[in-house]
Amino acid sequence: MKTFRQYLPGDDVIQLVIRLGLLAFLIYWTILLIRPFVPVLAWSIVLAVALYPVFNFLSKLLGGRPKLAAAILTLINLGIVIGPATWLGLSALDGVKEFAGNLGAGNLVIPSPPESINNWPLIGPSLYEFWNQASSNIRAALREVAPYLKPLAGVLLALAGNAGVGLLKFILSVALAGFLFPYGSQLVEAGKSFLYRIVPEQSEHFLELAGATIRAVSQGVIGVAVIQSLLAGIGFKLAGIPSAGLLAFAVMILSIIQVGAAIVLVPVVIWIWTDKDFTTALLLTVFLGLVGVIDNILKPLVMKRGLTTPTLVIFVGVIGGTLAHGIVGLFVGPIILSLAWELTVAWIRSDRADTAPLSG
Repeated sequence: MKTFRQYLPGDDVIQLVIRLGLLAFLIYWTILLIRPFVPVLAWSIVLAVALYPVFNFLSKLLGGRPKLAAAILTLINLGIVIGPATWLGLSALDGVKEFAGNLGAGNLVIPSPPESINNWPLIGPSLYEFWNQASSNIRAALREVAPYLKPLAGVLLALAGNAGVGLLKFILSVALAGFLFPYGSQLVEAGKSFLYRIVPEQSEHFLELAGATIRAVSQGVIGVAVIQSLLAGIGFKLAGIPSAGLLAFAVMILSIIQVGAAIVLVPVVIWIWTDKDFTTALLLTVFLGLVGVIDNILKPLVMKRGLTTPTLVIFVGVIGGTLAHGIVGLFVGPIILSLAWELTVAWIRSDRADTAPLSG
């Protein structure tokens, strides 16, 4: 068997090594330069793919004027980010800071149940006893583990400190997505050409799967979770719930990881009935009840196919994305990881289909 040096003369080997070294250095330097912008680029591409059907419809409605459609859609997105999303984010930020401060100081406690619960018919005494025992036991447990939770308080404060940078990244992503809308067809062709170099037989299928996965997760998971959390935040504010923004943020996280908002909404509804008059409590309960089931209504409308990505993949994407890229990573992480999962599964299935006749 011939060695590498027998195929090329000594001078050619040296030149090849130099060229490969320069290429590797150039790639490394390029990655180093664009690394801070990767979350922004990723989120802008996700927005462009997720909202492209809306852009296409708006462009046709305006008589085939894609730039005007892109400008209008970008202004709407900026209004959402700067308006209600910022309000929710700032409210959540205050709640995170307060929670982290209590956690670091070891003052985190569960409030005792109001005495009025004892007067509720049927379930009142049992609920009061359960709440009281849970409050006492959890308070004692938190005192024991408080020293070990202080590092978590530092992480939470660091995330809160980067909230301003995260908002700026969101705004840049929305603006960049606006520039990408008119070039959607060219970007699709570029994606096909790139995938053709890697998987020639499956390039179109993989590109369609990538677009479908991005839309399913961004619209059916992230989008619905944001809408649900905003509505829940409005209900919490109307009810005068302490740390309403933080609770709304918790609703969004639980909705993204497919756990459901009931974990937050049920205790809030119980608190409302202990603090408000009958009419106010009834109206808020109906409103928050609708918020709790709105995901079951919206998801079938925005997702043409069911989400096949495992919940664990989305959960890991949420945690990993947040730790790696802050607030933006909270949204980008599950989408990118879901995309990688779906493409990997499709690749494995296609390979099995290709090799199946050979094994028979």
